[in-house]
Amino acid sequence: IDDLVEVDYSLNSLPAVFQPFIDLDLKGIVYPAGNYTGPPYMAAPFTIPDQSDSMLYLAFSEYFFQTSSFAYYTAGAFNITIAEEVINILSFFFFLQTCSYFNISTEIFGSIIPEVAKYSVTPYPVMLKLKATEIPIISLEQDSFTTEIQGSMEVFAVLPDSTTQLLFTMNIAANTSIALNIFDQKLMGSLCLNRLQFSLAHSNVGFFEISLLENILSYILQTEVIPLANAKLSKGFPLP
Repeated sequence: IDDLVEVDYSLNSLPAVFQPFIDLDLKGIVYPAGNYTGPPYMAAPFTIPDQSDSMLYLAFSEYFFQTSSFAYYTAGAFNITIAEEVINILSFFFFLQTCSYFNISTEIFGSIIPEVAKYSVTPYPVMLKLKATEIPIISLEQDSFTTEIQGSMEVFAVLPDSTTQLLFTMNIAANTSIALNIFDQKLMGSLCLNRLQFSLAHSNVGFFEISLLENILSYILQTEVIPLANAKLSKGFPLP
């Protein structure tokens, strides 16, 4: 599929030939690239509804998407670092009335969270590290599926010697939906963020109300992370 994962479409059994149709039972398992350890799921049997208006019917079970989630999680696809590329976005977000160029820094965070201003008197650039802390949970629906993602976001100050200093860590709970379609012999998707919740997990700057940061963090995810995910989904999964 890509540099991170591979898909196995080999046959589970011999083709079943009937007078009006042929049944092909394919595996449909997604693995981390080069790692063919079985995923922690059991494939449940299912049948395709009896229809005859089309020449070909292709059905994907929830198991296929569960193994995809497991494979990408194992390969580290849900680990994202946001640093310099977010500078212009956040500068625009905070200084909409000006055209100046601002580096996103502890100074900007300190203007929202007094504890950051007290902890870091000297302005430093900020780096964000996001990761999924559990395998995302997939629930298949008609023409789409929902994903429950538990993750964390670490916020670092980047010091002049390029080392980093952790400011605080937040827990993230996200609910997303992915609409599915088939185009050019590929299964494609489009991600939409339905719900997002934050909680403070650890802080080196002292306790603060996470609500102070919810708008900026939601903005980062909507403008940086979701487009990255949709760019990946738009490439599609090759069909057998």
